[in-house]
Amino acid sequence: MPNAAPPQYCPTPRELDDVELLAIGALAPTVAFGEADSPVTLTLPPDVADAAAAAGAVELVDPEGLPLARVGVPDGEVTPLTHAQYGPFRRLYLSPARVRERYAGRTVVPVVDALTDEQIDDIGATGPVLLLALVGHGTPELPATGLIRATLAAAALMPDAAVVAVPLASHDDAETDHALGLQVVANYAGPDPIRAVAARVAATMVEEGAPPPDTTVVEEGAPPPDTTVVEEGALAPVSKPTYPPAIQAIVDQERPDPVDQGLVLFFTGLSGSGKSTLARALMDRILEQGARTVTSLDGDVVRRHLSAGLTFSKADRETNIRRIGWVAAEISRHGGLAVCSPIAPFDETRQQVRTMVEDAGGAFFLVHVATPLEECERRDRKGLYAKARRGEIPEFTGISSPYEDPEDADVRVDTTGRSIEDALDDVIDALAEAGYLDLRDDEGGFEAQAPGRLRTSTTDPVVEVRGAPATSLETTDPGNTVVEEGAAPPDATVVEEGALAPVSKPPHPDDPLGVLFVCTANICRSPYMELAARGLAGTDGAVVFSGAGTHGSAGGAFDAEMAGIYRQAGGSDGHTFSSRPLTTDLLRDADLVLTAESSHRQFILDDHPALFRKVFTLGQFAEVVRNGDADLAGRELIAYAAEHRGPADPELDVPDPYRRGPEAARTCAQQLDELLRVVVPALTGAGRIDG
Repeated sequence: MPNAAPPQYCPTPRELDDVELLAIGALAPTVAFGEADSPVTLTLPPDVADAAAAAGAVELVDPEGLPLARVGVPDGEVTPLTHAQYGPFRRLYLSPARVRERYAGRTVVPVVDALTDEQIDDIGATGPVLLLALVGHGTPELPATGLIRATLAAAALMPDAAVVAVPLASHDDAETDHALGLQVVANYAGPDPIRAVAARVAATMVEEGAPPPDTTVVEEGAPPPDTTVVEEGALAPVSKPTYPPAIQAIVDQERPDPVDQGLVLFFTGLSGSGKSTLARALMDRILEQGARTVTSLDGDVVRRHLSAGLTFSKADRETNIRRIGWVAAEISRHGGLAVCSPIAPFDETRQQVRTMVEDAGGAFFLVHVATPLEECERRDRKGLYAKARRGEIPEFTGISSPYEDPEDADVRVDTTGRSIEDALDDVIDALAEAGYLDLRDDEGGFEAQAPGRLRTSTTDPVVEVRGAPATSLETTDPGNTVVEEGAAPPDATVVEEGALAPVSKPPHPDDPLGVLFVCTANICRSPYMELAARGLAGTDGAVVFSGAGTHGSAGGAFDAEMAGIYRQAGGSDGHTFSSRPLTTDLLRDADLVLTAESSHRQFILDDHPALFRKVFTLGQFAEVVRNGDADLAGRELIAYAAEHRGPADPELDVPDPYRRGPEAARTCAQQLDELLRVVVPALTGAGRIDG
């Protein structure tokens, strides 16, 4: 006999339902997993299967680790250890033996959907009934708790009705599920009659003393198979079912229209395909419209907080995607909208995420950014593909690890040779056609509407967040999570751990304009920007320049290479510079925040999405100045830029010269000088400096 302790394993939702039915005898004559010709099976991961074979058994636990049953290996026999103790309506989950004892003599009616007015009247006239709510994974038309609530509400409208919940799961085969349904319902009914529910016609009422007819769980809209259909006085086809008010409220809550349903927008594609850029642009458009709350789950912030400790191995990358999927599913469960844009190269993992979302009652909308590998390599500014081809990066998707093109994408977008706005239109059109969101442009500007109501946005297709309330959930793209509908406007508040806090204070007309330059450590680019901008602005004090680092520490010195170039250009060497980290107070007090790279801008907007009107990359702001109204200056210019900015294109970034040698430092300084000669005079009202 094996002596090893049996391993523990948490089964899939379907297997958890099966083990509960096996333990209470509801699947009789099936009493074990894996019986011949039975769909009731248990699949163990290879490592668990090996340990179970050595021990002769496996211990099945619920998601919280509570041991439920011991399953013999290889015989599959189930020995109950305990039963599920918690969960909504657990009091209604009874064994067939208990049901036959408590509810003997009632007509048993299996239910998989909310009962309509006609069905309630028809079933109620039968006499004492037992409504058997089949709530296993994948079986009911409503979520399990919703079906039980609706069935209880229906029972309350009948003269004599009781409700029992049965976790009969779907096994993804109609004939198999039909046969299994007959088997389980018959075990609960025993000698009592069974009646099926049909939406089109009334099913027969079994005569007292007659043997129970074969019955099944009936699809809405079809006559019940293996039952006698009442022809005389039969109900006419129901085009749109009507429900009593209490049940209608449950149906509306559990089966929302697409525009109100929780939604996960899942972008997948190769590195460099443009998926993250498209995802950010779509988030911006959604937030501009202000009709839905949005959460971004992607990138480095997710890895810092949700997946800390994971590596970039294949297994860990897939784990990261599943974690993102689980959080996205929970967001959709509560009617929110999540945007995810991982590479997600494997169909199996994408399907797992889809299942999580759909099981939570949300909709899963898959966007395949199908930009070819050659184009992705051409765009690769970081040289990752080249390193992968040299073997320096193992398991790199597209080179040394496959990317499985999705066959179930809701929309495919190739960004080759297209602007982001043009590619975004493909996604927006597909979302509108699916009924989830209508973000399409109209002729004139859009009018603000009540939160929670869709409106058509006619903003410029340039995508920048504006006009939507927002909160601070750690995510990756500008716009993150939005505060409850009806919250204060974004330029007034930012949410810190659920509490509103001011992000800006109204400027006094005599206050100097505060400009904050931001880079990574506040020792290379931002101090150069700060000091060079002061030199360009002069000493009138109308504009005050400062700097900080997203990952800076206090007391760091100006980088020697950049400081040397600054002095060679005639800059003062008497300035005592000391680095400092970026803080909420610095961001709040600044009138304008200019970052060296789009990643710095994104870092700020991840935590403070409500600041989007005053946070730009230096290159992005310079583009507005070059193309804008030359008569504007100061705060008027900043307000103009907030409405007319282009995307924060990484091509406009100023690369980090740190420890890259004198040539990189000179190139950086030259690029900064060119941009500052555009920006600083415009802010001060002196006009652009040429040369």
